[in-house]
Amino acid sequence: MGSYTAIADVGNALVRLLQQYLVPDTLLSADSIGLCRPSDKGDFMLGVHLYGVEECVEMRDSEMIDVGLQRQKYPPTYLSLYYMITPFSNSDVKFRAEEEQRILGRVVQVIKDYGTFDCNTYQPVEFPKGLDIRIDPVMLTLEQKLRLWNAPDIPYRASLYYKATPVVVESSRMRKIRRVTDLNLSVEEK
Repeated sequence: MGSYTAIADVGNALVRLLQQYLVPDTLLSADSIGLCRPSDKGDFMLGVHLYGVEECVEMRDSEMIDVGLQRQKYPPTYLSLYYMITPFSNSDVKFRAEEEQRILGRVVQVIKDYGTFDCNTYQPVEFPKGLDIRIDPVMLTLEQKLRLWNAPDIPYRASLYYKATPVVVESSRMRKIRRVTDLNLSVEEK
């Protein structure tokens, strides 16, 4: 749980989830879904873009973690990851909008039904527990959405916005400690 690859692991888990439930009914190929920025989507028909990473301050931990009798690990960092999921249809212009809306609808359905990942395996779980990662919708204003699309020569497209939290990144830093091994108590009468 929580190595430095946790951010990439969550993005890949989200892509695998969409591939599992959108192919072949909604999209023909798993290769048409992937991690990408909207400005360089390549051949993807559905792009998953990580647009923000924030510390999850409500879960800030300051307790050291015991690792054996003589070492402690520094506390992990808890993150919230923000994703924009965008369809890029290759259909004829008269069918493009409808196809993209169908893709968006299926994405909403899949994430609502399977949008909790086990914090160790990054596999979908039916009954969340403890630090399992929840994928929840994020409501942005139109102005915020347009700011995310602030790339020249790329027109705004309807997209879905989600937050994945908590994502644990463990510390690799350790410290040596000395445990109390002897205790000498004495009582004096006055």
